[in-house]
Amino acid sequence: MKQRRLLMIVNPRAGRNKSRGPLFDAVSIFSEAGYLISVHQTSAPGDAVETVVREGGKYDLVVAVGGDGTLNEVVSGLMQMKKKRPLLGYLAQGSTNDFASCLHISRTPASAAAAIARNVPRQLDVGLWNLRSFVYVASFGAFTRSSYAAPQSAKNALGHLAYIIEGMKDLNSLRPYTVRLTADGEILDGEYLFGAVCNSTSIGGLMKLDPERVVLDDGLFEMLLIPSPKTPADLQTLVHAILNQEYDSHGLIFRHVSAIHLETDQELPWSLDGEYASSVPVVDVVNCRRALTMLL
Repeated sequence: MKQRRLLMIVNPRAGRNKSRGPLFDAVSIFSEAGYLISVHQTSAPGDAVETVVREGGKYDLVVAVGGDGTLNEVVSGLMQMKKKRPLLGYLAQGSTNDFASCLHISRTPASAAAAIARNVPRQLDVGLWNLRSFVYVASFGAFTRSSYAAPQSAKNALGHLAYIIEGMKDLNSLRPYTVRLTADGEILDGEYLFGAVCNSTSIGGLMKLDPERVVLDDGLFEMLLIPSPKTPADLQTLVHAILNQEYDSHGLIFRHVSAIHLETDQELPWSLDGEYASSVPVVDVVNCRRALTMLL
């Protein structure tokens, strides 16, 4: 029988304050499961993408070891592969790990590896933002900057608190963004403080969605738009709705959509899985249903 091959893509910066010992336990578990293992440590942004595109075809399974940014790069590489894509695994070593939390992936590498080794596949949707891949969220506007601006050292030490601290820096400069937005044919032009399309129960470690309303392979994103409040009372109502996850009321816009088209004349900051995306005047976001198969 042909021996299965596994490529581990390890981001040495993610969770730097964590012991690397547990990763050796994970490698041992993969080896005992019959995998021939190769390990690649990333050296710069984009390295994981290039490695997967160049080498991924030689492997049966590619395991991302790092935070959501590392997972994003590995998935981006898999999506660029022209031929059959290998299976995907994830050992979450970052500070927030939104997607790992959504999938109930253990933070303990050995436990996560043991789950992968059981070889139970699960299909996942993948998003495209102007042809750039994202795994679980594309967001714009307020607090978007905090997801990619928090220093890695702060993320390692503080986790969610790092995002909150960065997000508070935006409070005095909250501003509405005027956009022309169409979601599955519905026109939703307006002024918004924040918008997101996601395939996860958590956005940036700050905003939570009901797990019963999020299906990861249905071809649909969960879209949340926060309109610009007109009065202090409107703002208080919006904050209350967000804190209490009441996304269907109090002026918030919540939809399940497969695609959106957005246009703006303003400088609009975006974040894809916590990574920066430059402002562009036109954005198309499309759900690629069941594009990847993950072991977890």
